Amino acid sequence: MRVRPVSPDLLVAELTDRLAGTDPAGRLRVAIDGAPAAEPAALAAALVDPLRARSRPALHVRADDFLRPASVRLEYGRTNPDAYYDGWVDEAGLRREVLDPAGPGGNGRVLPSLWDARADRASRAAYVELPPGGVLLVSGALLLGGGLPFDVTVHLDVSPAALARRTGPAQEWTLPAFARYAAEVAPATFADVVVRLDDPRHPAVVEVAAAD
Repeated sequence: MRVRPVSPDLLVAELTDRLAGTDPAGRLRVAIDGAPAAEPAALAAALVDPLRARSRPALHVRADDFLRPASVRLEYGRTNPDAYYDGWVDEAGLRREVLDPAGPGGNGRVLPSLWDARADRASRAAYVELPPGGVLLVSGALLLGGGLPFDVTVHLDVSPAALARRTGPAQEWTLPAFARYAAEVAPATFADVVVRLDDPRHPAVVEVAAAD
């Protein structure tokens, strides 16, 4: 295994090259997985324009726009890490409205958001057409290991110490969920691309040698 430091701009360029160079049968479904402190949404958003410049239509969808209603999500309180781990994201809705339509045989009609968590009501978003050859970028936390159908997975790996340091006091209650994710799912051991991101100014790509 080799850990190769890169700049944030080079990380975006390398990911763009990889995704643009992947020729799916229909559309490419990509997970950008990471704790909020790793800012997976920012990385996904940064990939949209470079992919479009490479003639690959790109759409960014945030898992945070597919949360369950508050009555379900907060059934065990607002700061329950096990509920956060198991039941905050409406994975069935994300699959039905986003991943399946963008998958093999899908019609490409993707719903960019399902639920407005602040207003606690349906977002009423309009469907968006993602043409064949398009790249769907889904950003969020705890996305891997649950059977969601992604074609390429990118995991932003943050050490427990760095995660604790970069997580604000209001969100410290989520830290046990990420410790559980690392222990039970271990996304850094199987994601297609693993980026160490203890310092967002100095990312590093983890490369596994063929002999490993």
